Amino acid sequence: MTAADPGFAVYVHWPFCKSKCPYCDFNSHVRERIDHDRWRAGLLRELDHYAGLTAGRTVTSIFFGGGTPSLMEPATVGALIEGVAARWPVADRLEVTLEANPTSVEADKFRAFRSAGVNRVSLGIQALDDASLRFLGRQHSAAEATGAIELAASTFDRFSFDLIYARPGQTVAAWEAELTRALDYAVGHLSVYQLTIEEGTAFYPLHARGELVLPDDELAGDLYEATLGRLAAAGLPAYEISNHARPGEESRHNLTYWRYGDYVGIGPGAHGRLTLDGGKVATRAHRAPEIWLERVERAGHGAAAPEPIGRDARGTELLMMGLRLTEGVPLARIAEEAGRPFEEFVDPAALSRLVDGGFLVRDAARLRATPDGLQRLNAVLGALLA
Repeated sequence: MTAADPGFAVYVHWPFCKSKCPYCDFNSHVRERIDHDRWRAGLLRELDHYAGLTAGRTVTSIFFGGGTPSLMEPATVGALIEGVAARWPVADRLEVTLEANPTSVEADKFRAFRSAGVNRVSLGIQALDDASLRFLGRQHSAAEATGAIELAASTFDRFSFDLIYARPGQTVAAWEAELTRALDYAVGHLSVYQLTIEEGTAFYPLHARGELVLPDDELAGDLYEATLGRLAAAGLPAYEISNHARPGEESRHNLTYWRYGDYVGIGPGAHGRLTLDGGKVATRAHRAPEIWLERVERAGHGAAAPEPIGRDARGTELLMMGLRLTEGVPLARIAEEAGRPFEEFVDPAALSRLVDGGFLVRDAARLRATPDGLQRLNAVLGALLA
């Protein structure tokens, strides 16, 4: 997989959680009962639909996301992995990732997931102290978190875990101490996300009323810079705004997204990007789990009609995704997606200002954001694409 050949991925969305975290705006739902046999059949049927559209492509990664995919039965995970291999050629080093929550009940299923074909797990740890975990609405303790990491390390060839920073009252010193503890466990990959307040979450009205106050922009910037420095010094440099890895341990699945490769998305609310008949289309499934399942059983899939993506939109999407990566974006790829030379696609005056200001670097082959540019990427993209 390279920037020129970013691979072909399959994303499977499991929409169910035990509870809804107060910061989460993902398509996740709490249900008392789930008919696992019916859901397994539905996911496999939608897989059939997309296999018919993309026959002959070589799958380089499978990702089970959610929701909480570790609530899936291992038999369902195994059936979907086998289903992918039966419908497409698969790469020799197929990466199969499953997101998991570190509660003891789910951690006990790790070995069954490994037997089903999962070779990489991504743990939603989020914090390493009990008070922060309670604030974030997590159901596990810090002890369960570290226990799950240790079990993942002994069960899977590769694993990662997530942390959330810029929590209310968090200082740089406290965050650096938490990163130091995390590095006792982070072997190859660590994802570190800044807490943001999204509309529709439980945190949103609290923040609007001033009852939940996040670090200001200056402190958030200091926390980000502390993250970069501490993890780079430990041998896990950033390869994307929020993701750090030792060389060779990057998430191949997510690299397909960030390098603007094609991917199939199955399950409620899943999105996809596919090249069909020389053009690029966006796919999107219905978000409500029950409606999605009924549509799959009736029509073979739960997706709306594919939406063509115009040349300008393709160039924009490529820049929005690719500039998140420290490797940046090849200029030839921008021209390819946008259908015109790079210099005609972006605002040349804004490009010059951003380069002179130390936010972007352009050489003969590619455009990339500097650390200052990554920290302000939304503003950089806004100026570049104005």
